[in-house]
Amino acid sequence: ESCCGESVRKVGDEELFQKLAQSNIELFNGKGVKKIITTSPHCLWTFQNEYPELGGEWEVVHYTDLLLQLVAEGKLQLPQGAAKKVAYHDPCYLGRHSGIYDAPRSLLGQAVGGASIELERHREMSLCCAGGGGGIWAEVPKGERFGELRITDAVEKGAEVLATACPYCLNMLIDACKSLDKQDDLEIRELSEILAESL
Repeated sequence: ESCCGESVRKVGDEELFQKLAQSNIELFNGKGVKKIITTSPHCLWTFQNEYPELGGEWEVVHYTDLLLQLVAEGKLQLPQGAAKKVAYHDPCYLGRHSGIYDAPRSLLGQAVGGASIELERHREMSLCCAGGGGGIWAEVPKGERFGELRITDAVEKGAEVLATACPYCLNMLIDACKSLDKQDDLEIRELSEILAESL
C-alpha cells in the first residue's frame, strides 16, 4: 500500500493525492479488504472521509478503538507497567476530527495503573502540535512552535512521560522537547509503545 496522501492533499498537491488514493483503492478493493486499522489519525480521517467519494469504502478503525474492544472482550489483558506520571496529548485528527478521546485514556490508564495527567488544554480544547496541514514539513522559528507550549504544559504538570497516539504529534513533540532541552525531564512516547511494553 502507499501513503494515504493526506499530507500531500493538505499542502495542495491534488494530482499526487489522486494517484495515491487510486492506487490504494485498486489494491484494497482488489484484495477484498473490508476493514482497515490505522495507527495514524490522519489516515483514519482520510480513509473515512475523503476516500469514499473516490470509490474507497471500508470500515476504518483507529488502533486504540480496536485494542479497547479487545480488552473489553477479554481477548487482551494489559498488565500494569511501571508506575510513571504520564500525560496524554490529544491529537487533533483523533480527537476533534474523529471524536476519539476515551479509548486512548482508558488504555493508558490500564497500562500505567491509573488515570493519566490531564494537561491544561485537553480533549476538545487540546492544543494542536502544529504537525497537520503540512506543518510537519515546515520550519517554524524556536519560540513560535505549538509543540513547545505542549512540552511546557506537561513539565509544569509534573509529567515524566508525554504520550500521544499520532505519528505527526510524536515527531513534533520530540522536536519541541529537544529544542527546549527538556529530554532529561520529559520522555515523549507513542501510546502503542507504552502498551507493548506493558504486555
